[in-house]
Amino acid sequence: MSTFPPETHYVEVNGAQVGYQVIGDGPIDLVMNNGLGSNIDLVWDLPPAAALYRSLASIGRYVVFDRRGTGVSDPIRRGTPPTWEDWAEDVGAALDAVGSRRAAVMAAYDTGPMAILFAATQPERVSKLVLVNTGARSLRDDEYPFGASSADVDAIVAGIEQTWGTPAAVRTAFPSRADDEEFVRLAARSQRASASPRSAAEQFDYMMRHQDVREALPLIQAPTLVIHSRDCFLTPIEHGRYLAERIPGAKLVEMSTTDVFFFVGLFDEIAEFLTGERPTVPIDRILTTVLFTDIVGSTAQAASLGDQQWRSTLDAHDRAVREQLRRFRGNEINTTGDGFVASFDGPARAIRCAEAISGATQELGVELRFGLHTGECEVRGDDLGGLAVHIAARVAAAAEPNELPVSSTVKDLVAGSGIEFEDCGDHQLKGVPGDWRLYAASA
Repeated sequence: MSTFPPETHYVEVNGAQVGYQVIGDGPIDLVMNNGLGSNIDLVWDLPPAAALYRSLASIGRYVVFDRRGTGVSDPIRRGTPPTWEDWAEDVGAALDAVGSRRAAVMAAYDTGPMAILFAATQPERVSKLVLVNTGARSLRDDEYPFGASSADVDAIVAGIEQTWGTPAAVRTAFPSRADDEEFVRLAARSQRASASPRSAAEQFDYMMRHQDVREALPLIQAPTLVIHSRDCFLTPIEHGRYLAERIPGAKLVEMSTTDVFFFVGLFDEIAEFLTGERPTVPIDRILTTVLFTDIVGSTAQAASLGDQQWRSTLDAHDRAVREQLRRFRGNEINTTGDGFVASFDGPARAIRCAEAISGATQELGVELRFGLHTGECEVRGDDLGGLAVHIAARVAAAAEPNELPVSSTVKDLVAGSGIEFEDCGDHQLKGVPGDWRLYAASA
């Protein structure tokens, strides 16, 4: 069984150290080339990326590394970036380090050319090739009219040096997640830990002006899957179509997203390509405690404070809630705009977490409603469903500000824990049959 996050190891490549991790132990070896913006130690704090990595590790032995110049690997000296052939050696070094003779190779955006070269020059080591939002060339010419002009490159590189590691850079690269403040914050941190603004700008400048692996495309022997965003500003869909047309037998999947890299739907396509079967979302049922939180009077507060101050308050609220969820080992299931849905494997810990959240958010001048219920839930991937979830939501709707109401089921399960309860009487919960006895908990 793999431990998350996994341990980081290093391998020597021509006098430089390249950091890598190994997750999973299935029959397929899959190696992922991480590029600019990534750091294999910090990626596990980014929920959608961590979920993708876990899923990939479920079908095989997943090897992920930061190429030279990025993340935990050695930086590159100013003005002397490695060639594409040098970077392709990083792929082989990572495979050698884990004892893999043959693997599926996956690369996205700036690491695509190094994976293409590796597949073309060492076909015996590549079982399959997956290319995500990448291209064979960046600059425009007569045979590549959809590439960027030299002026475009100048503007992109200048923008990178000015905004790298800031929320603005993340929102530009991930338009679909521009309103997810926690994602933006963590992705910006990952960018800063991947490379400095100047190093990132220099590497982008080199890659966009010197990237041209068109001659290698017809030499690729491995079955190839090309996955590309239809509306990505940095790598227009024509780049993906060009790859698919010139790599023998390649399959193209066009995704409806604007992001430079995307997470939703990616695993399904990769798993089907590597295993021959499209994964199904398993439906399981577990007994779990569900916690709902909701800000009291959020609309009135937003109107009173104004958009900017209210957004700042919401961000502080989100950080406070997530900090307590981490402390009490709660699992964030979803957000509701101004509230959270979380699950716990123990009802006593859920109550204590709710009390800690209440204390932390009151310090911010924010009052919450809470609702807790323990029951059988349907597990669908990372989501929960079933009547127990609806009951917890209805309990929260019946709550007074900063009160911790729980169902009688929760009260009975925590007997002997030292948690005290005040009887709140019978309630009718909208959409839930019968009368429900609720209790206010005090941890």
